[in-house]
Amino acid sequence: MAQRITIDPITRIEGHLRVDVEVDGGQITKAWSSGQMYRGLENILKGRDPRDAWLFTQRICGVCTTVHALASVRAVENALGLEIPLNAQLVRNMVQAIHCLHDHIVHFYALSALDWVDVVSALDADPVATAKLADSLSDWHGNSPKRFAAVKDKVKALVASGQLGPFANAYWGHSAMKLPPEANLMAVSHYLEALDYQRKATQALGIIGGKNPHIQNLSVGGVTTNLNPENQTAVTMERLYYIKQLITEVRDFVKMVYVTDVVAVGALYKDWLPYGAGVTNYLAAPDMFLDARGTKADLPGGTIFGGDLGSVKPIVGLADPYFKENVEESIARAWYDGDWSKHPWESTTDPKFTDFEDEGRYSWLKAPRFQGKPMQVGPLAQMVVGYAQGHELTVKSVNAVLGRISAVAGVKVGPEILHSTIGRHAARAVRAGMMADLALKHWDLLINNISSGDYEIFNPPTFPKGEQRGVGVHEAPRGILSHWIVIQDGKIKNYQCVVPSTWNAGPRDAEGQLGPYEASLMGNPIADPERPLEVLRTIHSFDPCIACAVHMLDPEGREVMKVKAL
Repeated sequence: MAQRITIDPITRIEGHLRVDVEVDGGQITKAWSSGQMYRGLENILKGRDPRDAWLFTQRICGVCTTVHALASVRAVENALGLEIPLNAQLVRNMVQAIHCLHDHIVHFYALSALDWVDVVSALDADPVATAKLADSLSDWHGNSPKRFAAVKDKVKALVASGQLGPFANAYWGHSAMKLPPEANLMAVSHYLEALDYQRKATQALGIIGGKNPHIQNLSVGGVTTNLNPENQTAVTMERLYYIKQLITEVRDFVKMVYVTDVVAVGALYKDWLPYGAGVTNYLAAPDMFLDARGTKADLPGGTIFGGDLGSVKPIVGLADPYFKENVEESIARAWYDGDWSKHPWESTTDPKFTDFEDEGRYSWLKAPRFQGKPMQVGPLAQMVVGYAQGHELTVKSVNAVLGRISAVAGVKVGPEILHSTIGRHAARAVRAGMMADLALKHWDLLINNISSGDYEIFNPPTFPKGEQRGVGVHEAPRGILSHWIVIQDGKIKNYQCVVPSTWNAGPRDAEGQLGPYEASLMGNPIADPERPLEVLRTIHSFDPCIACAVHMLDPEGREVMKVKAL
């Protein structure tokens, strides 16, 4: 007999997500993904100046701040046909890359590693043996017996105090935890180091963005980052070189620690490689643009259907009609007024709540579709799309990680293992390494362009009478993000955000097609229905950001809800 499990809320994510599953015979047979907050920001933007939208939209989330700012200014620029200076493009690229480094490190260590790492088990580890294991994987300077012994003592003190702090409320001792004590101790040590390296990324972003979170250096038409080396109020060469130093330090951590830890998890949990594929239609945006017009990119975009790499079709540039014309949102199973599937320029966001209905409406998330199909987005989508196109950096980076997993696991694995829960983690680690390399590349491009005497950072926008429509597309850490704007006589007439976590976490549509979260859970094992760790593993692998997907704001400042920390 099937057993119903409800996890509400899913923790270690941004926002409030409810997941329901039915388990029969130790496997998940049905799944529902439900966003539990209402999005109202689109309605708040109506009638406002389009140049102000980016300041509002980056308040959607306290983590995904820069991404909404970038997508928003691009949407207005696309509507106006406005080209930004090359310096502005390169500064934006650095903002994007540094933000990604911070975000990917936070995701693995703070938000998902504890699904695989048994912290309490680390108490049984031998620090010398742990150092030997770590040295076999990389020559990171923090991998010493002295360091691991100190971390073991710290964990021991936490356990003895009964106050586990960030390690509390996890499924320690769960039968699905497979790492040996030494691997757990190594991972806990790296978890603590990750806190410092994500800080370094945040510091670099604060310098170039003027503030973090919620950067302040964007504007429709470019950036406000003064790059004149002769002006002491500008971002001086000294500051730019400090940014480079911070990026370099973070890159070393990503390549020598983060990627290595993901390789270890993937290899030691090789029994999990068949699980979590779900939707194998992939959608990714091109980004890290090399020209002012946004037509040449260092990161490829495109689509793949049915997991067939031969079906890849590129998305080229910021204004590619292949993307613009094929996106729709369905509200057939969402708590909104109507029963339609519409292009975002025609969409509305009018709430109409009912109870949670298994066969009816059960989520505040809309269900985006591309050519009528659900699409998985995120680092895995971009890695698969790039790999299929033969993108040199992607192919080199993916093959390197697959080779390392094969060596540790003792079993040769190929790109097919990427269609999985573990594959999403591997793809994100690969992308983090690529973004670190690209951050430094675009730093060099910016310095070279400034050195040529080009200090231009802004082209002023003008708003003609009549209607203009635009879309701002950005490959955010969690996947393709698009902001859709309709401008009428210089004011916002309609504004819709189609975000990564609506693509992935959205509900069924009118045809009954499951969203990627829901599909990825089907067939997954459940060892203990009272402690459904396996559900968390797969959901966390997407890096959910439900604050981006749905959010609630009371413009009168009244209390909406109370949250008590126990």
